[in-house]
Amino acid sequence: MKKIEAIIKPFKLDDVRDALQEIGVQGMTIIEAKGFGRQKGHSELYRGAEYVIDFLPKIKIELVAPDARVDAIVEAIQTAAHTGRIGDGKIFVTPVETAIRIRTGESGENAL
Repeated sequence: MKKIEAIIKPFKLDDVRDALQEIGVQGMTIIEAKGFGRQKGHSELYRGAEYVIDFLPKIKIELVAPDARVDAIVEAIQTAAHTGRIGDGKIFVTPVETAIRIRTGESGENAL
């Protein structure tokens, strides 16, 4: 099993969710986050004063999938989140030792 974490632009969330549902992903966790990479934030004018916005709004998607599904899921996220502009985000894939469904006690891939 692998944990897939994707940091994407907020306006791409619906596209990514739809792409994942099309390939049969049943669940995911969404976290509103703030951060920056190469963008390094930006400045905005508000009532004549300039403010530097260091951290930009992002969405973090987390899901755990069987090894056989990881490539399809990563491809779906990458395709749906792509704009071609700086700040599109990143995808991280890490191993998961086990998963346990609290309600039933199922473990491993059965818990997914």
